[in-house]
Amino acid sequence: MSDAGAVARDQLRSIVERIERLEEEKKTIADDIKDVYGEAKANGYDTKVLRKIIAIRKQDQNDRLEQEAILDTYLHALGMVPGPDDAE
Repeated sequence: MSDAGAVARDQLRSIVERIERLEEEKKTIADDIKDVYGEAKANGYDTKVLRKIIAIRKQDQNDRLEQEAILDTYLHALGMVPGPDDAE
């Protein structure tokens, strides 16, 4: 095999091995996260709500506020949340 071919093969092997290491690290981290959720559940926390909080905290504040406003509008339109006109 030529030197260029050997270099390409070595580079490819290096890339594949790095990806494999990262995939293993990702699995380890995912297992750690699962353990933390298990701990939270054992302490009485609702893990669905925790997951939602984590998702919300990842969002840009403006995007989150816009989504909340749209959700509120839809809920009111469906009569699922009393609006100002529904006061008794």
